[in-house]
Amino acid sequence: MEYSDFSTRQLLALSWWKMDGLKDKDGIICSGAIRSGKTTCETVGFIIWALETFDRQSFAICGYSVTSAERNIVHNLADWLPPEYTITITGHRVIIEKDGRTGVFYIFGGHDERSFKSAQGLTLAGAFLDEVALMPQSFVDQVVFRCSVSGSKLWFSCNPASPEHYFYKEWIQKSGQKNLLYLHFTMQDNLALSDKIKKRYEDYYRGSGAPYRRYILGEWVQADGLVYRCFDATRHVVQAKERPAADRSRYEYYISCDYGTHNPTSMGLWELDPSSGTATRIKEYYHSGRDTGQEKTPQEYLQELDRLADGYNIRAVVIDPAAAEFITTARRSGRYSVRKAKNAVLPGIALTSAALKGGFLYISDRCRDCIREFGLYMWDDKAVSRDTVIKEHDHSMDDTRYFVSTILARYSPPFRAYADGLGLRAAEEEKERTPHR
Repeated sequence: MEYSDFSTRQLLALSWWKMDGLKDKDGIICSGAIRSGKTTCETVGFIIWALETFDRQSFAICGYSVTSAERNIVHNLADWLPPEYTITITGHRVIIEKDGRTGVFYIFGGHDERSFKSAQGLTLAGAFLDEVALMPQSFVDQVVFRCSVSGSKLWFSCNPASPEHYFYKEWIQKSGQKNLLYLHFTMQDNLALSDKIKKRYEDYYRGSGAPYRRYILGEWVQADGLVYRCFDATRHVVQAKERPAADRSRYEYYISCDYGTHNPTSMGLWELDPSSGTATRIKEYYHSGRDTGQEKTPQEYLQELDRLADGYNIRAVVIDPAAAEFITTARRSGRYSVRKAKNAVLPGIALTSAALKGGFLYISDRCRDCIREFGLYMWDDKAVSRDTVIKEHDHSMDDTRYFVSTILARYSPPFRAYADGLGLRAAEEEKERTPHR
């Protein structure tokens, strides 16, 4: 393969280890879109680096399984490496020679720790972990601990997974702390893909929301089992802007609240435009007593509600009906019209999905917790009922659902007509009339 076959970013991934300003890095992470050529350029770079830096040292090439590592990497080495490299494959080991230098590359599968236990006592000068997001953290730690030769480096490549994935949180987000080079890839980096094939991939995922962002844009978002697959940050997230007080009289303002003491409390300030029937979450408050170790009282949360409402004429505060103590506290303050939220989960999710799809619901980019939860709110595929959501990352989602079901579906005539046309409001009202058993 000629180096002209590589894009600029691929060439950087291939040769960073000898470039001023980068050669002192302890490793590299290449993450991004599917079919972007990450594996090819990292494999070539890894082997060239190994044989130009060391002689008669041991290295690891790791895939999700030994079979996938051999299929995706080892069997392509003869095509990927320059002809002066001699390749000898013996079992799950590859011996590569060039100009009198030799490197031994052991092949491992990373779906669990067991395959690497066969290498007890092995000392490595470097390791390449392909598909690392599919590997358990314990396996990755084992490989890292084995790379103890002076000058050893770590090479990682993967497609994105959930933003809660350990590799994203502990390696990509901390790549600077770990002295690693991080490169984000797109399909445009793969010069071997024709424009027709790239367009096919983009057309297939276009409009799918999170799957498009993960597979085509290469972003770390939750794509499988999402409740709101229709949520698309490029469409639904809008730039924050501070509206002058004199202009606020043309809008209606509401606050929705999902209340917790140990669990998070989430509040959203909503701006409803009567002329268009659209609503935008312009500000929010989010606090987790569990995560911060600081639980707040109902009176303290009332103070946070006051801060969120400051400067706005709040028509109503919608609160989870289960939060009886906070409802009482807010009502006794005399400052708000407090309503118990309509909280039927499935009809509320259907209404919220319809609001997103119909262009009636938007989120300001300053509402980071709400945006984060849209990318993490999941169906529980292990539950007896397929229509069960996982009770995690759901607090902003709950307060958003309260607003849509209680306010938007009633006080936005355009959305009310849209939801009625889909039969959604009737379904919710029927759910509320049905006694709980």
